[in-house]
Amino acid sequence: MHNYPLLDLFWTMLEFFLWIVWLFLLFKVITDIFRSHDLKGWGKAGWVFFVIILPFLGVLVYLIARGHSMGERDIEQAKKSEAAFQAYIRDAAGGSSASQADQLAKLAELKNGGAITEEEYQKAKAKLLA
Repeated sequence: MHNYPLLDLFWTMLEFFLWIVWLFLLFKVITDIFRSHDLKGWGKAGWVFFVIILPFLGVLVYLIARGHSMGERDIEQAKKSEAAFQAYIRDAAGGSSASQADQLAKLAELKNGGAITEEEYQKAKAKLLA
């Protein structure tokens, strides 16, 4: 094939692409092994050993034996991440408005107690709500 440099380039690119796909698949399987809650210690150790010692056969057997539940675990993880993100957003949004309400209440107490004037209260309120 050395007489066809374009074909050599094509084969090199194909080999590189397949190598990248292989690494992605290997890391995906190893991640799934550790994410799986139905596998316990020795089961995880066995699969990792099998995937590392005989990588092509190990990944192929893992995909045949447990591939159907890989997607379910991915969806479960995505739902947990989304729920955590939404909880963070609610926390962040709720926390600032609650503190704003607390600050407004403190300003009203200061005004009612005579510590600040009506003009100072209105300025502080406008600054707080801006």
